[in-house]
Amino acid sequence: MRKLLVLISVLMCCAVQTVSAQSLTVSTVTRPPFSLTEAGEDTGFSMDLLQALAEKLNWSVSINRHDMFGDMLSAVETGASDLAIANISITAAREQIMDFSQLIFESGLQIMVPTQSARTPSLIRALMSSDLLIAIAIAFLVLFCGGMVMWFFERRAQPYFDRPAGEAMFPSFWWALNLVVNGGFEERMPRTVFGRAFAVLLVVSSLFIVSVFVAKITSVMTVEAISGSVNNLSDLYGQRVATINGSTAAGFLERREVDYSGFDSLEPMLAAFENGGIDAVVFDAPILSYYTAHNGRDFGTMAGSVFLRENYGIVFPSGSPLVEDVNRALLGLRENGTFETIYRRWFGGVN
Repeated sequence: MRKLLVLISVLMCCAVQTVSAQSLTVSTVTRPPFSLTEAGEDTGFSMDLLQALAEKLNWSVSINRHDMFGDMLSAVETGASDLAIANISITAAREQIMDFSQLIFESGLQIMVPTQSARTPSLIRALMSSDLLIAIAIAFLVLFCGGMVMWFFERRAQPYFDRPAGEAMFPSFWWALNLVVNGGFEERMPRTVFGRAFAVLLVVSSLFIVSVFVAKITSVMTVEAISGSVNNLSDLYGQRVATINGSTAAGFLERREVDYSGFDSLEPMLAAFENGGIDAVVFDAPILSYYTAHNGRDFGTMAGSVFLRENYGIVFPSGSPLVEDVNRALLGLRENGTFETIYRRWFGGVN
C-alpha cells in the first residue's frame, strides 16, 4: 500500500510539472550577433536571453527560424507564433498591431562603407567611368575621320597615303594621332593645298582636343574623389546605398529622400556589398559592427557615429498574456546579473 501511494505521488508530481511547463512557438531570423546558428544550435544574444527567460518562466520553446524579417513579424501578428525575438525595433507602427516587452537592447543605425583595400582604386574607377569612355570614343572617332579626310586629299600626292581606302584606315589614323601628339611627320608633310590647310586645322584643333581630354580626366578624377568618400549622412546622396526592405533604416532613408537598393534579407545584401556593388550600407549598428569585426573585416568598416537611436524588444501578438510575465522576468534577470552576463558574452560592455 505504501509503495502504491509513493508511485501515485511521483506520477502526480510529474503530471503537475508537465502541466506547468508551457510550450511556446518562438519566431526569429538570422541576425548575428542577436540570432544565428552554430553547429546546428541556436545562439546569439537574443537566443541566450530567450533561454534564460524559458528557464525562469518554465517554458518549453520551439524555434521557428524565418528567412525574412517580415515573415517573422507576420507569424506573430497572425498568432502563428507566441512571440518573436531578434533585433526587433520598438516602433509606433508595430506597437499598433503587436505588443512589445520592455526594451532588451539600446541600438541605432550606422553606415558601413568598403575598406580601402576592398575599394576599386580611384584611378581605375575613373578610367572606367562612362563619361570618360565616351570622351575617349569621340576622340578616336575624330582622329580616324581626320586621317581619312587627309587620305582623300593626299592619296595621289603623298606616297604614304597612296593605297586603297581599306588599307589606308590604320595608317591614316596613325598619321592623325602623331599629328596631334607629336606635331606630325616632317617626311610626310601634306603636299596638296587642301591637305596642308586641313593639317593646319588639325594641329590647331589638337590643342583644344588635348585640353578638353585632360580637363575631362581631371574632372572625372575629382568627382570620383569626392563621391567615393562616405563619412556621414550627407555623403549618402548620389551613392549606391543599400539596406533591408521594411526596416527602420529603409524608413529613415525614405524620409531623407536617399535613393537605395532594398534587399529582402541580410545575406544577399552583404554578398552584394562584398562584390563591390554597394558604396554604403545603412542598417542596425550592432549587426554591422559584428560583421566588420568578424566575417567582413576585409570588406567593410564603420563610418560616422550611431544615429536614429532605437530600442529592441520582444514582440507578442496583440493582447498576449505573456507580456507581463516576460517583463517581470526581464527585471529579475537584470537584478540577479544574468542579463549583464549574457550582454558581456556578446558585446563586452554594459547595455
